Amino acid sequence: MEEAPRVRQGHLRTKSVEAASVPNRARTAANVVSGPPVVLGYARGVSDAQSEDARPDPSAGPQEGAAREWWDDPALPWRHQPTRADIACFSWLGVAAVYGLVMSFLRPTLLAFGPHVLASLGSWSGMVLIGARAAVGDPWWPLVWFIGTFGLIKFDWIYWWAGRLWGRNLIEVWSGRSERARRINDRAERFARKYDVLALAVSMVPFVPGRAVIVAVLGEAGTSLTKFLSVSLVSSVVVNGACLAVGYWIGEPAVAVMDAYGKYLTWVSVAILVAIIAQQWWKQRTRAAA
Repeated sequence: MEEAPRVRQGHLRTKSVEAASVPNRARTAANVVSGPPVVLGYARGVSDAQSEDARPDPSAGPQEGAAREWWDDPALPWRHQPTRADIACFSWLGVAAVYGLVMSFLRPTLLAFGPHVLASLGSWSGMVLIGARAAVGDPWWPLVWFIGTFGLIKFDWIYWWAGRLWGRNLIEVWSGRSERARRINDRAERFARKYDVLALAVSMVPFVPGRAVIVAVLGEAGTSLTKFLSVSLVSSVVVNGACLAVGYWIGEPAVAVMDAYGKYLTWVSVAILVAIIAQQWWKQRTRAAA
């Protein structure tokens, strides 16, 4: 009779333990259910941070070792991808450079055997010789003066255009690594900025350095092409006329000197050619050493 209550009490104790375990199981289930969002949120935060780190910094410069474009070269006058105008002007500058190189070799020959052609192309020495020939009866000096006026300024529009396109960058390219060229170009630039078109007239005088720089600075400064060509044309007429006058004043002795010069023309031409080749070789060696 006394065993029954004990069984009943044990049964009640079992019930209470099971009832107490229910909230624990509920909390465990809640933790399991609520766990993944926290973990996912952490994972999402980590992946976002990694993606942020992987994004390129807009303020950063070009990556080291990245290949440069062909036009991104300090030896070229532009600092952007060249346009058609850039390419066209640069090509004309190349034509002018090749012309100067060829004429440096042909000038002695033309001076001795074709002074009329040389003077018509804008050579001061050729114009002086035509003036000397005029003193002994040469009738072609007026025509040579007229053609030579345009021959002296034939490339001016190219340098003006180049200055308008590239400005100071062009002068830096011309200066290169030569300190002497840089000093000459800097003086010519300051002179042009101070005196404007008057500097253009002075640059026509023989042996005044930096003419191309002066013309380019005027193009950069905004001098109109009409004004520029007008001053250039008048200055060419005056300078060529002065060269004719000097040759006329010297007269026959100048002709005799040129005749004697023609006898040694071959050796003079060879010497000039050797000097040109040696100069180019020295420039390439200096650049390679730097």
